[in-house]
Amino acid sequence: MPAPTEITAKQLNRLIGTPECPVLIDICIDEDFAEDPRFIPGARRHPFTRIRELAPELQGKRAVVICQKGLKLSQGAAAMLRTEGVAAENLEGGNFAWRDQGYTLVPADKIPQLQDGKTLWVTRHRPKIDRIACPWLIRRFVDPRAVFLFVSPSEVLNVADRFNATPFDVEDVFWSHRGDLCTFDIMVEEFCLETEPLKRLATIVRGADTDRPDLAPEASGLLAASLGLSRMFKDDLEQMEAGLLLYDAFYRWARDAGDETHDWPVAQSKG
Repeated sequence: MPAPTEITAKQLNRLIGTPECPVLIDICIDEDFAEDPRFIPGARRHPFTRIRELAPELQGKRAVVICQKGLKLSQGAAAMLRTEGVAAENLEGGNFAWRDQGYTLVPADKIPQLQDGKTLWVTRHRPKIDRIACPWLIRRFVDPRAVFLFVSPSEVLNVADRFNATPFDVEDVFWSHRGDLCTFDIMVEEFCLETEPLKRLATIVRGADTDRPDLAPEASGLLAASLGLSRMFKDDLEQMEAGLLLYDAFYRWARDAGDETHDWPVAQSKG
């Protein structure tokens, strides 16, 4: 039974990938992190000795503090944040509990270098499917504070070079299509996020993005909704923010309601 100020790995796993996910702060010491340099999806590192620095940005938010075993470091740091008015909990059992229950962990070496504490990505303007799906995946499972730049196709690599941004969904870069797989597929694989709901969603994205509606019946619906969003918004960032909600809905369907059906008229009871 977790303490009132703790959250279990099972409880946290249900929040990962949703807009309700708390801010996840990994405070493992360097030696412990070096032994297993992976993150709970969406977590970011911060020294426990400077935990109070985070209090201003965490006001009004829920936070979960994570250490190796869920003992003195995370319990103390979470308590420290609570004295600053932050709704902070620690993860019961820490990273060990998460790992031992078989939940996904993101390899640190696959996450681009942070700039001002955030990852910076760049791709072609006027996004449709992959270029909305990938930001959604990154924001929900890799870096909730990630920044995305949308520029002319001919300037993506130049902008990446000048601004030290990570290019995606353009030719001849790491984060792009490979064979029959689209960029979303590659990110799910490379970030080690191959859960059943995300693999199911990846098939839908691939079908919509590569004109393969035969891959999943939902692909045509995603294509239609994506093209509709592209006509609704002139600003790419506004379109992306609206698209995040679309992928939130598809993810929750894939995770929680993929087998549910709906019909009409409602069956009448006999009697």
